[in-house]
Amino acid sequence: MAHPTDDELLKDSPFTLLVGERLRRIRQQKRMSLGEVETSSDSEFKASVLGAYERGERAISVPRLERLARFYGVSVEQLLPRDAHSSDTSSTAATGKIRIDVAKLSTMPGSQFEMLERFLRMIQVQRQDFNGKVITVRAHDTRAIAVMLDVAVDSVGDKLGELGLLFVPPAST
Repeated sequence: MAHPTDDELLKDSPFTLLVGERLRRIRQQKRMSLGEVETSSDSEFKASVLGAYERGERAISVPRLERLARFYGVSVEQLLPRDAHSSDTSSTAATGKIRIDVAKLSTMPGSQFEMLERFLRMIQVQRQDFNGKVITVRAHDTRAIAVMLDVAVDSVGDKLGELGLLFVPPAST
């Protein structure tokens, strides 16, 4: 009687599917196609194999997951599914959100801007959001930003606007 392989045991398992979803989400946030990953990684990560990981058809080994994390520039933890019990319930809050242009912020000199950028990068890691260009700040985060910008909490949006750091989406044509 033949014993099943690890891939056969893990194929379509809930955990493998969740890992695959995370892998796809990170790749898409990096704005890369499967083919671009293959090319950029000098074929270390073949498009067909990475696609199989993303679909949950194949289980990825820990060493390979670590290399993929390094390739994407994220921690291994970011490639693993989140614990359902640790989800951020405040993400449903619909008010008090400010969208900050992180790309523009990174070009601004000064310690207060460096501190603000580090704070926003920390939020991105917590949310597992690796787009890197824009971040929506929730109401409870504006207190810390107010301290960094030396303004009242209710003036954070105005101050960011004065500094040109509020993200304004391009007008649709």
